[in-house]
Amino acid sequence: MTVRTRIAPSPTGDPHVGTAYVALFNYCFAKKHGGQFILRIEDTDQARSTRESEEKILEALRWVGLEWDEGPDVGGPKGPYRQSERSALYAEHCDILLERGHAFRCFCTPERLTAVRKEQMAAGETMRYDGHCLTLSADEVAERVAAGERHVVRMKVPSEGTCVINDRLRGRIEIDWAQVDMQVLLKSDGLPTYHLANVVDDHHMEITHVLRGEEWISSAPKHILLYQYFGWTAPELCHLVLLRNPDKSKLSKRKNPTSILYYDRLGVLPEALLNYLGRMAWSMPDERERFSLEEMVANFELDRVSLGGPVFDVTKLEWLNGLWIREADDDVLADAIVKWALNREYLMPVLELVRQRVKVLGDLVDVGGFFLQGRLQLTAEDLAHKKLAPDEVKRVLVYSQWQLDALKTWDAESIDATLRGTANMMELKLRDFLAPFFVSVSGRSSSTPLFKTLAHLGRDMTRARLRGAVEALGGLSGKQQKKWKKAYDQAVAAYQAED
Repeated sequence: MTVRTRIAPSPTGDPHVGTAYVALFNYCFAKKHGGQFILRIEDTDQARSTRESEEKILEALRWVGLEWDEGPDVGGPKGPYRQSERSALYAEHCDILLERGHAFRCFCTPERLTAVRKEQMAAGETMRYDGHCLTLSADEVAERVAAGERHVVRMKVPSEGTCVINDRLRGRIEIDWAQVDMQVLLKSDGLPTYHLANVVDDHHMEITHVLRGEEWISSAPKHILLYQYFGWTAPELCHLVLLRNPDKSKLSKRKNPTSILYYDRLGVLPEALLNYLGRMAWSMPDERERFSLEEMVANFELDRVSLGGPVFDVTKLEWLNGLWIREADDDVLADAIVKWALNREYLMPVLELVRQRVKVLGDLVDVGGFFLQGRLQLTAEDLAHKKLAPDEVKRVLVYSQWQLDALKTWDAESIDATLRGTANMMELKLRDFLAPFFVSVSGRSSSTPLFKTLAHLGRDMTRARLRGAVEALGGLSGKQQKKWKKAYDQAVAAYQAED
């Protein structure tokens, strides 16, 4: 048997360090056993998936040093490698499940499903589909389909008994079927959900081992059941522990920079980031901290993967990165610095922004040096505002961050429109509203044109610097965030209603 593993990210946002973490373990396991590592794009969420996000994922994974044997950009014998290009295959397999009686058409409206969930929640029951459309006769189903009534296709799930999951890391896991929902397999728009596409693709791409995050354990019974319904042999499952914030919560961009591209812009060496992700849940036989990808592959054993909650600590990452920098060959380090930010692609937009503000080249460091920095060391005094109290400044930054997080296109025009709209929503003069942004992103009360500056710094660095400014003002407690988010949602609704 040839070992075949895969990583299957959704192109719906920034490339997450968790994606690189899971990809790394799949890569190492496949290469250790002389197998293949496949990259598949799960873009069935057409409303949120973008080709720009896909390109960033490929760029980020290549930046850290991972290459795939098959994928959307390199091809392969099991393609296509984008789910959006495999719709006919999913429809065909959905029909097989319907014909065999393992699936059924559901005509329930969103309103009915919401009402059912509320009743179940009030009764303290597990929220799951109640089987309402299971009793429809074949004739009624045919009539409603012929009439063009919107519907989905759901899988049938046993109401009694236990599903046994044999996990390579965790051993035997048992989940009662009563806890498993009758999952939607095909949406009303004809596109598959993750669960159907995942199983069909893994089978047809001959995936032998699935190494994925532990958040998918609850979905494993649905996948195992689908393999049984199709009469296929399921791949071996291995659920890795999730990366955590220092407070042990799930790693999220709300508390920690999570984009791979942020760490690139911060000045972390790709070898160091991959090294750090590897030691999150695995260790070398000799316990040394610093090791290369090639060394990890050569020594990789799943038995050495830990189930302890790995904490993604940026301070520890920077320490390890410093180790890589100090031990790097001078020529290699010089090339890395040039590639990082002292290259024409990155510097040309900076020159456009700073040219009118310098008299000698040495002024470039003072005027535009913040473009080459990671985090800025700000204090509450730096962010003192002539008209707004500290909490009002903090609210401006927090509300704006929430608004900017929703932007699909990160460019000067979109940022301009978003921040102007936020200022209007908060009923603040634009000059007063924007003042904290200059300090937050450049460390100075006046700087290069703001919207173009944010566009060039990028979504990830902008988010990190706004977060740093909020922390300098005392941070945002969980209670305060919940209160402010409620007020923010109300303000957004009221502002949109006025328009």
